[in-house]
Amino acid sequence: MPSRILDIHPHIITTDTETYPRAPLGGNQSGWSRDRPTTTEQLLAAMDAAGVAKAAIVQSSTCYGFDNSYVADAVAAHPDRFTGVFSVDVLADDAPQRIREWVVDRKLTGLRLFTTGSTMPGQASWLADPRTFPAWECARELGIPVCVQMRAEGFPQLQEILSRFPEVPIILDHLWQIPLEEGPPYTAADALYQVVRYPNVYLKLTSVTMDNARKGKASPETYLPRVVSEFGADRIAWGSNFPATPGTLKEILDDSLAALAWASEADKEHIFRRTAEKLYPALAGHAER
Repeated sequence: MPSRILDIHPHIITTDTETYPRAPLGGNQSGWSRDRPTTTEQLLAAMDAAGVAKAAIVQSSTCYGFDNSYVADAVAAHPDRFTGVFSVDVLADDAPQRIREWVVDRKLTGLRLFTTGSTMPGQASWLADPRTFPAWECARELGIPVCVQMRAEGFPQLQEILSRFPEVPIILDHLWQIPLEEGPPYTAADALYQVVRYPNVYLKLTSVTMDNARKGKASPETYLPRVVSEFGADRIAWGSNFPATPGTLKEILDDSLAALAWASEADKEHIFRRTAEKLYPALAGHAER
């Protein structure tokens, strides 16, 4: 059992739409954010029940778009338990200014780019657009990681960014959501291993991956060992995806621990704690309970 559990992918949604109006990317709010709103206080209670020490709350882009106010307010209210990952329009001329505001003024510590998802199907083509380069340069200057929700189809764009900005830690959400139904030897996952050679690439292992690894002939026990072997556990961090994934946070965590029962204690320590602390140093140290 890891010494401490850190979660780098929960979300928060409030029913207070006056203070925090909906503005989902793609124009349509995601079903999970509408059906399972989870406030700051509810997330804290879920973390306490599950034994999760701290969390990097990820902006709910499919509910709030680029308005990161609710995440920032949660971090300000509970800096001992939370840090925050924000989103901005990296194609906008003022993207660097907005990034600095969320990092310097509001104390958030990571950027997220949403290039595909429930409200934006397909793979967006703007990831390596030259208009995004000032935003990437700003992330490099500020020393913050950038997590990217994308699919393997976007690898050529990602490759350009990796080559141009090798100092920026890049976290791939949900291991690219690669289809795994065919089972071993998982040839569809070969694309994922192409990025191993880039040392600034990290993987976010979430309940989405666990669900994908239980479809068809797949299983976590036959898929994940090679992922850990190829990348190393020190480049993999766990995220719950709560409450986008149904169930309690404790159920999601227990399921993830069970799916990694084959891993060494040292590997689990990295996946559930140390890699998160490396990516988001604000999560290091003990929270006041």
